[in-house]
Amino acid sequence: MLNNVTGYLKNSTVAYPDKIAFRDDQRSLSFAELERQSRLLACAINSAIDGKIKQPVGVYLPKNIDCITAFFAAAYSGNFYAPLDISMPKTRLAKITDVLRPAVIITDTAHHEAAAELSPDSASINIEMLNTETVDDDLLNKIQRTLIDTDPLYIMFTSGSTGIPKGVVISHRSVIDYAEWLAETFSFSEKTVFGNQAPFYFDNSILDIYSTIKNGCETVIIPEGMFLSPKRLCRYLDESGINTIFWVPSALILVANSGVLDTVRPQKLGKILFCGEAMPTKQFNIWKRAIPNAMYANLYGPTEITDVCAYFIIDREFRDDENLPIGFPCLNTDILVLNDNDKAVSGDEIGELCVRGTCLAHGYYDNTEKTSAAFTQNPLNDKYTENIYRTGDLARYNERGELLFVGRKDYQIKHMGHRIELGEIETAAGTFAPVERSCALYNDEKQAISLFVTPENVDKMKLYEHLKTNLSRYMLPALILSEKEFPLNPNGKIDRLKLKEKL
Repeated sequence: MLNNVTGYLKNSTVAYPDKIAFRDDQRSLSFAELERQSRLLACAINSAIDGKIKQPVGVYLPKNIDCITAFFAAAYSGNFYAPLDISMPKTRLAKITDVLRPAVIITDTAHHEAAAELSPDSASINIEMLNTETVDDDLLNKIQRTLIDTDPLYIMFTSGSTGIPKGVVISHRSVIDYAEWLAETFSFSEKTVFGNQAPFYFDNSILDIYSTIKNGCETVIIPEGMFLSPKRLCRYLDESGINTIFWVPSALILVANSGVLDTVRPQKLGKILFCGEAMPTKQFNIWKRAIPNAMYANLYGPTEITDVCAYFIIDREFRDDENLPIGFPCLNTDILVLNDNDKAVSGDEIGELCVRGTCLAHGYYDNTEKTSAAFTQNPLNDKYTENIYRTGDLARYNERGELLFVGRKDYQIKHMGHRIELGEIETAAGTFAPVERSCALYNDEKQAISLFVTPENVDKMKLYEHLKTNLSRYMLPALILSEKEFPLNPNGKIDRLKLKEKL
């Protein structure tokens, strides 16, 4: 039984020492090379922080395979890592490091000065200047014997309502549990080649990284510039031998809306997974028609539950005006849908989606107040302590017993005496053929619903007539605005705050 994810790397190094594990647009690392370089860096970390363990290690690097080395080095040294995005505004990075207070920051020559300025009290290691002396195996093995599987592996920072980012603390056991479920459910093997899209500070990347290590797979870190040209991107997938992708819907929508799948269809893709926001069925169907024999799966989960807690392998046809289910809980995970009285919903009643299981984070780093508000006692159990995570998402069951994501509690509004899900308006707009993307917002001050759509040339009068045949009168938007494209946040989701600034 593993108590640390480094066990996966050890096993894959024994089985596939010379096989490429990760590659970016500059270089590649075999499993054996990754293990050795990670252990060398782990020794440097240990020396830099005087042998301390269970300390935060900031990783301030461009998105490349050096990040992977740094992540495993943190684990080998008995510490936990936090990815720090070099392109993030300095004000946000400063807020993150104020919370994290990293014991050490791993960086490179180009970003060494910025790292020192960002966290002057932290030790610093330049990964490009590592001493290639022999690894101290006795030291690292001694450290491993002191660790247990509930020790932290990483911290991912999410937005906080007060403007202070929240650091989600995830343990080794949660990631091991997740990696085991993924391998069993999707039959990942040493022949799997992932095309990584997600930034490493976004939890979707966890699937690529730890499935690779567990199963002896390969991950190709796709250059960000490829996503600027859907045609180049689709060709790159085949040229790189990529057969499995786990992307945010925005990336898949970009390709679908471009029309490139009519002429350039990735021939090697066999598994297409997505997660992070609702996938519009219209764009999903474009992919399905282009690559009909691939496995498609809709995954769901917030950062606080180790990436994914529910999934639906799409096994039937869906009309453009139907929502794709999020399906069923992952193995060793339980989902509770609770109404306003903290009782389990019945029938098709809508309630808050809550989760219990090994997947749960330890909470928010150095923030007991936010932790106690989101990670609470299971209201259906009054016999012993049992935490659930309240996601803030609304869900219901369909007639097949499948979970349907309804929207955020934040996006549920009270308008003209009616409770309305803004997501329902977006779904209705998405069934109007010319609409590529939609986003419904509510102006509390004016008590008015606004609908943003792309592209710019959508006929707003015809769209409004379409909405009148699909929505109740009180749900119709007072204003429809068309945009060339939507602003996206760093995780590739629609930036609703920036859109709201236009109202």
